[in-house]
Amino acid sequence: MKDGPHILVVDDDREIRDLLARFLRKHGFRVETAADGKAMFRTLSAGRFDLVVLDLMLPGEDGLSLCRRVRAESDLPIVMLTAIGEDTDRIVGLEMGADDYLAKPFNPRELLARIRAVLRRAPELQRRSEADPSRTFEFQGWALDAGRRALHAPDGALVDLTGGEFDLLLALVEHPGRVLNRDQLLDLTRGREAGPFDRSVDVQVSRLRRKIEEDPKQPALIKTVRGGGYVFAGAVRERR
Repeated sequence: MKDGPHILVVDDDREIRDLLARFLRKHGFRVETAADGKAMFRTLSAGRFDLVVLDLMLPGEDGLSLCRRVRAESDLPIVMLTAIGEDTDRIVGLEMGADDYLAKPFNPRELLARIRAVLRRAPELQRRSEADPSRTFEFQGWALDAGRRALHAPDGALVDLTGGEFDLLLALVEHPGRVLNRDQLLDLTRGREAGPFDRSVDVQVSRLRRKIEEDPKQPALIKTVRGGGYVFAGAVRERR
């Protein structure tokens, strides 16, 4: 158990914290818990963690604010827990940088699948980068460095991307001119553990457009194909 991924569960409901801790430990994870934001950051500062399960509704500073603070400092994966039916909260959570979300009440096995899907991305991308550390995609002056997981603007400035945004942009530039529907993009970036009505792709596309398009409302690079999905319309050159 001591070599398993290290998870921090943040929820003010002690019963939920204890239940998730027992369940995740049973499946090979190391687990710490926290009841609020202060305890969360105290615990994070005391050790290295691989993922945070973060409840939206917390006493004091809420989950959205905590997510924003974590994302401003690191790419630590975050799975957000939200109230059932609150689509707005879920979308805002993704806007703040959460990697995935799950509505309460939920089956712990579904949370386990989401956690594994999020954690799986990092080692897969790391292996691919280690196999070819100089792999870079260039388009209209932009440079996406797969090895360093970095995006450079035409003026050379480093652009801040969340892990999910980077994975999505990489999937798009690896398939320029090809229409990719949401299911295909989820397969390429997160695996099929995503839910049947998953809007995270749309949210992340919107965020990417604000960062790389001259006019996000009239995108020239990431275009929407009605009823189909998205296509990367820019000319891409891969440099190794």
